[in-house]
Amino acid sequence: MQPTVRDHALVDGLRAGQAAVEEGLLRATKSDVPFITEAARELTRTAGRRLRPLLVLLAARFGDPGAPGVVPAAVVVELTHLATHYHDGVRDEAAVRRDAPRPDANWDNTVAVLTGDFLFARASHLLADLGPEAVRIQAQAFRRQVTGQILETTGPRAGRDPVEHHLDVLASRTGSLTAVSGRLGALASGADPGVADALARYGERLGVASHLADEVATPAARRPTLPVLLLAGAEDAADRELYELLTGPAERAGHTEAVARLRTHPVLDRAREETARQVDAARAALSALPDCPARDALESLCQTAVAPTAPSSCG
Repeated sequence: MQPTVRDHALVDGLRAGQAAVEEGLLRATKSDVPFITEAARELTRTAGRRLRPLLVLLAARFGDPGAPGVVPAAVVVELTHLATHYHDGVRDEAAVRRDAPRPDANWDNTVAVLTGDFLFARASHLLADLGPEAVRIQAQAFRRQVTGQILETTGPRAGRDPVEHHLDVLASRTGSLTAVSGRLGALASGADPGVADALARYGERLGVASHLADEVATPAARRPTLPVLLLAGAEDAADRELYELLTGPAERAGHTEAVARLRTHPVLDRAREETARQVDAARAALSALPDCPARDALESLCQTAVAPTAPSSCG
């Protein structure tokens, strides 16, 4: 993923930083055991748009982008992101997750879980060198991620709006790691704490918006998606039937037709409106940042991250 950047110095800096991140990921996923290296690099080669490392690199532009902790911080957030994908793949019942192969498609669940643990361990090793504040920030984000996964698994409590519950889950599961990307980038570069706070707010909203954009692109994914949840409690009998079909077994009669109906249903427009609200909130957070090419790039990401594309595993 690349934002629209007109500043040549920023373009060159981002390219160099992204190349360094890729090298760091290769080093971090190497093990003395060849099988572990193969397993750890499976998603590294295919997973997503590298949104989180990009946020770290852009956040560092509000301090010293050449500070020694910037690239390791970017590697840490991507390793954490990849580790969660291995664990999520085990939890998913469907054969695919957002049209990407499940991490355990070639290995059993135990190997997938342990590979995720290996990536978490590698991230922790790098994180330790960034200092206790970085460790604390990452730990808080991880706590939020786990909380979000639990809330997703247990579902909304009685009387809770399932849409509000879903948005809270996304803020914890997805938004927390994009938020920490901005905060760690600012911390590693020595940026002002107020800048770090603004970047964290921006990152969380951008992460939620990006995930919602994927849900609009694949509204009938086996995990709960906003378009499907917007059908919950519908007064229209046809919409209630559609919801029951979409949340029932894929083998159930009428499920394939229900998926086709959802792809042209007006509920997708409501999901796009919520995505746009999240993007607006991300843009609003940028108002606290100084005017510079990095801020312009973050602004352009508000469109790039939610642009209609083939579904990704940005997660």
